[in-house]
Amino acid sequence: MAVRLAEKMALDFRSPDDGLKAELAAHFSPAEVAELNLMIGQYIAMGRMLVFAGGDKAACEIYIPEY
Repeated sequence: MAVRLAEKMALDFRSPDDGLKAELAAHFSPAEVAELNLMIGQYIAMGRMLVFAGGDKAACEIYIPEY
């Protein structure tokens, strides 16, 4: 469920998914959902910053995507 939330935030954040929101609410408090969203957003932003700066090529020796 947290992975689905991360995928949604990374790929399709402009169309909220009521089913996913309900599933999150069933397992997490509102504060926990907010914290999860903030952490996911932070890691998405960090990854994008690394790609922009070219650091992704040096940061990961296992997988380096071709652009």
